[in-house]
Amino acid sequence: MNASRRQKRVGSLIKERLGQILIQDIQDSSSGLITITRVEMSADLKTAHVYLSSYGPVDKQALLASLERRKGYLRKTIASAIKLKYNPTLIFVLDPTAEYESYIDKLLEQIKKHEK
Repeated sequence: MNASRRQKRVGSLIKERLGQILIQDIQDSSSGLITITRVEMSADLKTAHVYLSSYGPVDKQALLASLERRKGYLRKTIASAIKLKYNPTLIFVLDPTAEYESYIDKLLEQIKKHEK
């Protein structure tokens, strides 16, 4: 299902604002590097699926729990920065892309070794 231009634009604005909040308020030296890889908006713009990846020594489930606890603050901050009819509900999801890419790289290396 293709996202409309408005969905992409709102998702981009939310991604930018959440990234700033992560850097300023949430991320510290013990949490490693947290990155928002993408934000996908529902068709009615009431729900935002925020995909995260983390690098470094961080418990990913603890990271999601921490973001869930701060969800009200994050929604309030987004609402003050981005004027929308509805303040979207945030759903945080760990982005499996990095692990998948790593898995594919390992498979390709194994194939190269077997060819030699």
